[in-house]
Amino acid sequence: MKIWVDADACPVVIKEILFRAAIRTQTAVILIANQSLKVPSSPYIKSIQVLKGFDVADNEIVLQSQAGDLVITSDIPLAADVIAKGSLALSPRGELFSKDNIKARLDMRDFLDTMRASGVDTGGPSALTDKDNKKFADSLDRILTQNIQLRQ
Repeated sequence: MKIWVDADACPVVIKEILFRAAIRTQTAVILIANQSLKVPSSPYIKSIQVLKGFDVADNEIVLQSQAGDLVITSDIPLAADVIAKGSLALSPRGELFSKDNIKARLDMRDFLDTMRASGVDTGGPSALTDKDNKKFADSLDRILTQNIQLRQ
């Protein structure tokens, strides 16, 4: 399992949790962004800078990820694409996207886009809380523990 991170929008605190988990579990974490990123020196952590442009980083993640990998993203269409490939998708808030819930999430996203296009202020996501960070760390730990058990 490799962990692919949609790093342009990933909060710093989530990246730090991922860095610690990568080293602890010896799992590859690859951050994809359209800007240069500073990452800790570790054989398990690297970043890839892609060209700037709409969905360039997302497209690279879809291209590179494989069945059984984990993708960290809050981008619902990206989550849907990697789930279709057999990867797992986890939001920075700790929500595991799945074949069972991604269609409803896509529908809600499209509905909110339509509302915004018609001038309705739908607001944005709230700031991450300590509770969100813990939920993410717990979800990540469960996924990595299952992966380690499969490797043994």
